[in-house]
Amino acid sequence: MDTVVKFYQTGTFTVGNRLLAPEQRTVQANMRRTNSLNSGHRACQGCGEALGARYAIDAAMSAAQGRLIAANATGCLEVFSTPYPETSWQIPWIHSLFGNAAAVGTGIAAAMRVKGRSDVRVVAQGGDGGTTDIGFGCLSGMFERNDDVLYICYDNEAYMNTGVQRSSATPAAARTATTPAVGAQPGNVFGQGKNLPRIAMAHEIPYVATATVADLHDLERKVRTAMAVQGARYIHILVPCPLGWGAASQDTIRLARLAQESGLFPVFEAMCGEVVQVSKIRRRVPVEDYLRPQRRFAHLFGEQPDLAALAQLQAMADRNIQRYGLLESSP
Repeated sequence: MDTVVKFYQTGTFTVGNRLLAPEQRTVQANMRRTNSLNSGHRACQGCGEALGARYAIDAAMSAAQGRLIAANATGCLEVFSTPYPETSWQIPWIHSLFGNAAAVGTGIAAAMRVKGRSDVRVVAQGGDGGTTDIGFGCLSGMFERNDDVLYICYDNEAYMNTGVQRSSATPAAARTATTPAVGAQPGNVFGQGKNLPRIAMAHEIPYVATATVADLHDLERKVRTAMAVQGARYIHILVPCPLGWGAASQDTIRLARLAQESGLFPVFEAMCGEVVQVSKIRRRVPVEDYLRPQRRFAHLFGEQPDLAALAQLQAMADRNIQRYGLLESSP
């Protein structure tokens, strides 16, 4: 009879009274890891993007048997990993402009096809600014042509590298340098922005997925799934930014988990425009639990809490839960 495990031990490979199987363990160091994004980079403490990129590209390298080329848009990831004349990348890596990583990735894939190198795969990657804003046209073109490129967006919800300015992925009510917490409706305006995963689905490309750094096994699995597919693929990863979000560096994983558990960031997979799998919410939490630890939302919790804004944000989470069927009891 199976034993129900009711508690976890942290810092070890044990759950309850048993050892985890090797395939269930998430480790920082392993002989099989390529360490494609190696140590020595200059990311901030607790940087979700550095963690997400390390696991995503290592998974892609494993799936491609080491034959992988990456195009990287200008942004935090490029800046902290390649301060001239140094680099933390241990793969063929090309720095593109801010807005054309998808086009550069398409060019690399075309060159490999002409050379008859079907074994070499291509990843293009960028932050939310270079993806949802500046690179939006190039990315849509890549989707429309169904180019054989996996595009990964590391979403920290603002232009963090240049001073925390709003992007079209910045959530409603969030304070940034360009959406200050002043006026009758402080923070970012409600009703603006883009939902890039849904836009990618509208292109009916072979594979679209969302993930967070709170579940690295899920992230790695989705990268491996994407690498097994030919054509245009898109993965959107939530990567909390302690600096831009005004959060403690040790809370990165916690915040990513709360974003999913509140329903504000739905985690799912889609193929050819249709959702095929969702990650159910195990323990639903109100959006306040996710917002309170972040100073970018501090203005919502003053002496007179902004109940109207909080209700709107909760309604957005509720809509996601209903739309994707995120609760265990949902169909």
